[in-house]
Amino acid sequence: MYKLSVVGTGRMGRGLVRVLSPLSKESDLIWGSRTPDKARALIDEEGFRNTVAGGYEEALGAEVILHSLWFRDVLPWAKENREALKGKILVDIANPFTEDFNDFTTEWGTSAAEELQKLLPQTRVVGAFKNTFFRVLEQPLHNGLTSDVYVTGDDEEAKRTVLSLLDGIPFRVLDGGRLSNNRTIERMTLFEREVAVRYGNYPYVSFRMFGLNEG
Repeated sequence: MYKLSVVGTGRMGRGLVRVLSPLSKESDLIWGSRTPDKARALIDEEGFRNTVAGGYEEALGAEVILHSLWFRDVLPWAKENREALKGKILVDIANPFTEDFNDFTTEWGTSAAEELQKLLPQTRVVGAFKNTFFRVLEQPLHNGLTSDVYVTGDDEEAKRTVLSLLDGIPFRVLDGGRLSNNRTIERMTLFEREVAVRYGNYPYVSFRMFGLNEG
């Protein structure tokens, strides 16, 4: 069984594989795509190490699954694959933005991660990478500082597993607390996007907590 998988070959999926593949052992990471040939070509093009291309079915066999789907697509995908996701850890990176990036498709009292957990009660949902836009995955270090990744979840064991898997990526990985904290993280991410567009540095934008020690 593959230990870790990434689902989706879009910009975020490619960025996740970029930061995760150097940590993987031989055939430890599978990159799942609706068209495995596309993932295979990207692996060759980017020179990703220890990464195997496969379909969604193979990716769903991993112990920990990071999806890189848009929120509008992840709920139908999760519903369709509910049985395969039972007992797994599913890392949710989605933000429930409207298509024009002006608002949210969720109500104030919830988050994308919580909605996914409601749909998948027998899957342990963990949130991560929600504050980070795809360009930052290409270059996490900016002016000597690394971007933060906040890992959230209500299942402490699942959260610790994800924190351990992310140890060594070129980000500062922090325990972000409970899953409901994504209500704040997701909304802060839309706010940072608005400011970044205004000042001309979107999509190279993330947010970081000052005052904490490195490491």
